Amino acid sequence: MTRPASIHPTAQVDPAAVIGANVGIGAYSVIGADVHVGEGTVIGPHVVIEGPTRIGRDNRIAQFASLGGDPQDKKFGGEHTELVIGDRNLIREFVTINRGTGDGGGFTRIGNDNWVLAYVHIAHDCQIGNNVVFSNYSALAGHVEIGDWTILSGYSGVHQFCKVGAHAFIGMGCLVGHDVPPFVTMANEQQGRPRGINSEGLKRRGFDAPRIAAIKRAYRTLYMAGLSLPEAREQLATQARESDDVRAMLDFIDRSERALAR
Repeated sequence: MTRPASIHPTAQVDPAAVIGANVGIGAYSVIGADVHVGEGTVIGPHVVIEGPTRIGRDNRIAQFASLGGDPQDKKFGGEHTELVIGDRNLIREFVTINRGTGDGGGFTRIGNDNWVLAYVHIAHDCQIGNNVVFSNYSALAGHVEIGDWTILSGYSGVHQFCKVGAHAFIGMGCLVGHDVPPFVTMANEQQGRPRGINSEGLKRRGFDAPRIAAIKRAYRTLYMAGLSLPEAREQLATQARESDDVRAMLDFIDRSERALAR
């Protein structure tokens, strides 16, 4: 059943904001101009959302989150930039997500069905896929890309302009300073290093034994065979003929702009 938005009388909602049906806005929250909140989204108390920000359907935003603030970039000059958040995301307490910058594409984007847990920071121009888990206190610098189904453990961090591929796992306290291919686990050291593939996560998501075996073979080629990156890439190209997952790893390597984590 469609109902009007439920807005607590102490909340401050700018008249220019667009609030969808079935939206709830808690006490003392502040919703700025040029904010669009999609149907069914629930915003807790003491939340601040600045615009331009677009929020999709059925999100859950907990108290004290701050979304859509100016990017923390000295080059930012007040140009029109946006934060775009998809559907069914959980955003917990004290999360901060900034808008994009003019020279970084203009958009920070969050996909669908992500869990963004307490005290997470997502900086300007980050591009986040779907079904990503950000554990408590994890943080992204600007211009980071995170693929679908990635997990970032507590207190982990990703350096600016780095890419992390789909289904990767970043271990607790791990600092990522290079591009991380799909399926790879980074763990054990402050300056994180590859430590195998995320096999347990792949099993949970329905990857069968032959798919996982192909990914393990590709990992051994890339990290354990003593090959240079061009040599490893040549062998991966052969393996990719029989595995779409290896093809995804190869495509990631080919578009990597920073040094690959090795």
